[in-house]
Amino acid sequence: MERLPGGTETILIVDDQETVWDFLIEALQNLGYSVLLAENGEDAVSIYRENPNEIDLVLLDMVMPKMGGHTTFYQLKNLDPDVKVLLSSGFVSAASVKDLQDNGAAGFLPKPHRIKDLAFELRRIFDQGK
Repeated sequence: MERLPGGTETILIVDDQETVWDFLIEALQNLGYSVLLAENGEDAVSIYRENPNEIDLVLLDMVMPKMGGHTTFYQLKNLDPDVKVLLSSGFVSAASVKDLQDNGAAGFLPKPHRIKDLAFELRRIFDQGK
């Protein structure tokens, strides 16, 4: 089996689907990452605010109740202009998040996630500028 790249960074998963969390948390922890979880955009912004300099990347689902991905992204950017956000969705196209990418989102991964794609995309983002 191909060895996937891992890391020790802290990742905040923002997703409203329990099946997605369970899969991602286990997969990311197996790769060595620390994982925090927010069930919606409001929680994500609070968790990010309460953990300054602790969260290395936000894996942000675009379609959620309470506060969707677009609003969440811009609120995170207001808190931290250097926030790393990897966008994710099974419902929106890469084109519909182009404005977010133009404003600094680190990338876009369609769902369902393949852990191999996620592992390589995370390292690409983390290792940029190193």
